[in-house]
Amino acid sequence: MTPHDRRDDALAAEYALGTLRGGARLRFQRRMQAEPMLVARVARWQSLLTGLDTTLAPVAPPASVWKKITLSLPPEQSARATRGVYPWLAAAAMALMVLTATYLWRAPDFTPLAVLTDAQHRAQWVVSANRDGDRLSLAPLHTISPAADKSLQLWIIPAGKVPVSLGLVEAQSARAFSLHKPNALANATLAISLEPRGGSPTGQPTGPVLYSAVL
Repeated sequence: MTPHDRRDDALAAEYALGTLRGGARLRFQRRMQAEPMLVARVARWQSLLTGLDTTLAPVAPPASVWKKITLSLPPEQSARATRGVYPWLAAAAMALMVLTATYLWRAPDFTPLAVLTDAQHRAQWVVSANRDGDRLSLAPLHTISPAADKSLQLWIIPAGKVPVSLGLVEAQSARAFSLHKPNALANATLAISLEPRGGSPTGQPTGPVLYSAVL
């Protein structure tokens, strides 16, 4: 990836997150109208972030955050005056601060680890792992639909060992998988094979490997 591509990818990520604002956002939107690749980059980031968000759990912010919010509110007298003119304004501002604080203090359970690609090196799945290394999440970048009589199955292949099934893959949404032992991802390969409906009947991959990544 060239420096120009990396910059465009970073801008696409900021655009998808909503942190690209003002004139920079308007310029990026104008570029998107003339550059389809930018639209594809934004769509990829939106899909990735949406998939990761399904693995996030709300975390209550510490008491210090609520204290700062309370201290940032206008004095009681000003608040009464505001209620007399725009009663909804103070409530809206308070709700916005609470939502922002909750979002910023929300600790993600999973961290992106790798991207599974196909034989043409096209990215299809984002692999994320939790802090303890005993669970991972698989989120599709693009929805796919295997044939009705087929299933996608995820395998972990430790270095020098046989594949171990982690379970069937949801082709259109993120799914979490439990690992058989902590830190099993170290120096391992993840692969998704096409199997008969319900999974491999032998406990080992029987169909073609469609996507893989070395960790």
